[in-house]
Amino acid sequence: MNLVLVGFMGTGKTEVSKEFARRFGMRYLSIDEMIEEREGMSINDIFKEKGEDHFRAIERDIVKEAASIDGLVIDAGGGVVLDDENMKNLKSSGAVVCLKARPEVILDRMQNKTDRPLLNVRDKLTKINEILTSRKIYYDKIEESIDTSDLTIDEIIEQVRSIFKSSLY
Repeated sequence: MNLVLVGFMGTGKTEVSKEFARRFGMRYLSIDEMIEEREGMSINDIFKEKGEDHFRAIERDIVKEAASIDGLVIDAGGGVVLDDENMKNLKSSGAVVCLKARPEVILDRMQNKTDRPLLNVRDKLTKINEILTSRKIYYDKIEESIDTSDLTIDEIIEQVRSIFKSSLY
């Protein structure tokens, strides 16, 4: 059984996934890191040189592979929810939890990041709001969600652990 964390960038997926895996003796797997490894370039460069469609096709293959492995904490990229096949595969592999945060919190957390191709714009807050609005229907399909805006990592992990534990039965 896997734990899968999905959600928009800056909601805490990577930090929570790594710490959850460490605390509970599971393997951490980042979909984005696997894509970069397979393509031999950064996500930014993949978007620039090969386009988002190519990125999403590679993402789909890697999600399918990851979902076939057991005992993982999967840090799924922010856009993984856009593909029904991705979500079907991830849900079949374990508990899926969507991490959310207010746009202003996301902006604050992402302020100094330069490796996010979707935020390489002047008005980052407007872009965050646009993307969140366009993805809301996808995020809302996920039964379990946690707003990380005002929580510590320990509080988030405890809520995730509770969801994960309840899905084991």
